[in-house]
Amino acid sequence: MKFRTEFAIPKMPFPITHQHRLLLIGSCFTENIGEKLRQHKFSVLENPNGILFNPTSVCEALHNYCTNKSIDQNALFQYNEAWHSWQHHSRFSGLQAIETIEKINTSTRNAHQYLGQADVLFITLGSAWVYELTNQAINHTLQKVAANNHKAPANWFTKLLLNAAEVIEQFKSTLAQIWQFNPQLKVVFTISPVRHLREGAVENNRSKAVLIQSVHALVELYPEQIYYFPAYELVIDDLRDYRFYAEDLVHPNYYATTYVWEKLIDACIDSQTAILMQAIADIRTAANHKAFNPHSQQHAIFVRKYLEKIKALQSKHPYLPFENEISLLTNNQN
Repeated sequence: MKFRTEFAIPKMPFPITHQHRLLLIGSCFTENIGEKLRQHKFSVLENPNGILFNPTSVCEALHNYCTNKSIDQNALFQYNEAWHSWQHHSRFSGLQAIETIEKINTSTRNAHQYLGQADVLFITLGSAWVYELTNQAINHTLQKVAANNHKAPANWFTKLLLNAAEVIEQFKSTLAQIWQFNPQLKVVFTISPVRHLREGAVENNRSKAVLIQSVHALVELYPEQIYYFPAYELVIDDLRDYRFYAEDLVHPNYYATTYVWEKLIDACIDSQTAILMQAIADIRTAANHKAFNPHSQQHAIFVRKYLEKIKALQSKHPYLPFENEISLLTNNQN
C-alpha cells in the first residue's frame, strides 16, 4: 500500500559544486538550507538584509546589492528605544543610529561584492502578503512595503495581497538588473513550506498560490537561467503530515527539513560533490565527538586518523576550509 505521494524532481541543469559561490535570500527556510550548505563547506552568503518574506522586499534588497546602495540616518526610524530600517530585519537594529547604519552598509557592500562573483542565487519566497506603510508610521513613505514590522502598531500598516502579474513584473525588472551586473548568475526559486497561519488559513493558501503561479511563469520565461526546486510541494504534498511540523504546527521540523535537504542534494548537487559531502559530514561528526577519555591512546589514534583524512581531502580539494574541525580535534587532546 502507498501512504505517501512521492514525485520525481527534475535535475537542476546547472548542478552545484564546491567551487560555486551561493547567495541565498528570502524566508527563514532559506537559513535552514543555508546552514546545511555551510556545514558542508560550500561558499555561502545568506540574507544580507536578514529574513525577508515577500517578493517586493526581496527585489528591493537585490536592487540595493546591485547598486551598492548605502544609507544614512534619514533611512532609519527610532522606536522602542532602538533604531530600525523598514527594509531590514531587526537583527540590524541598534541602540545607536550609527551602529545600525554601519551594520547595514557593511552588509550591503559585502553582498554587492559577493553577488558580482556569485554563481547561483537561491530565492525563497514566503508570502505574497505585503504591509505598506501608512501616514501613521514613523519616517514613512506612503505605500512603501515594510520588510519587517519591528513590532510597530497595526495602524502603521495596510495589508495587501500582491497578484501574480505584480510579482512577475517586479522580478522581471530585478532579474534584468542582476543579469546585467552578473551575466553568469543562475537562479533557483523555492517557495517556503512554512505556513503563514497568522494571515489565516485561507489567506495563506491564496498567498502561496500567487507565489507558485508567479515563479512558474518566470521559469517559463527564462528556462536556461532559472530552476524551480519544489521544497513547498515536498512538505505539503509528499510528507503531508503534522508529525513533520514543529510544535507550532507552522514550521517544518528537523525530519522535514532533512528530507528536503536530501532531495535538494539529489536534484541540485553534482554527483561527485555529493560523495565529497559525505566525507565532509563524517569529518564534522568526528570533530564534534566528545571523547570519554581525551588523553587515552585510543583517542589519539582516532584524532590522527581524522587529521589524516582532512589532509588527504585538502590535497585534492585545497579550497575546502577545515580549520574549525582541526581545532576541535586537536583541542580534544589537551
